[in-house]
Amino acid sequence: MVTGSRGIVVTSMGFAGLMLLLSISDLATGVPFGGQTVFDVMMIISAGIVEYMGINCLKDSR
Repeated sequence: MVTGSRGIVVTSMGFAGLMLLLSISDLATGVPFGGQTVFDVMMIISAGIVEYMGINCLKDSR
């Protein structure tokens, strides 16, 4: 995999991880997004999918 492509995948995984942490903290405290449960659950699912796809992409590039 080209270095630039690998960087894009790793960066997207980083942002997905950040959104995952923010959504979990919002479920617990209601601070970043105002405690919207449906929004938090959808963000957790989508961040998990992005992380899974990123891991698969990095495994395939080896």
